[in-house]
Amino acid sequence: MDIPKGKLVVFYDGSCPSCIKDRERYEKLAGKAGESVEWLDITGREDRLREEGIDPDKALRELHVKDSRGQIHREMDAYILLMSRVTVLKPLAWLIGLPVIRPLLARIYHYLVDRRLAKSG
Repeated sequence: MDIPKGKLVVFYDGSCPSCIKDRERYEKLAGKAGESVEWLDITGREDRLREEGIDPDKALRELHVKDSRGQIHREMDAYILLMSRVTVLKPLAWLIGLPVIRPLLARIYHYLVDRRLAKSG
């Protein structure tokens, strides 16, 4: 995967406590590298998501990241892109990208997200 430089925009669910905690952990680990990441809370921004070409329902179920070229990355590609910016997370980004690991993690991720959404209504 070609890792673009420049600013990233992360579309995240600001009404999700675990999503907020994940963001805080990332920012802590990223340090100065975190300055190149803009976090956009998608709560109530369905029109903005559609303008970006993102289905609002999928935005709740999958991480979406826009790179500096305007390309939208989703699901595991979005995580790999985001983690590749942080030295301590680069090995994890590489691991997630492995052909055997990626589909397994995607299934687990979707299961957990669907469970969280079902609980929160």
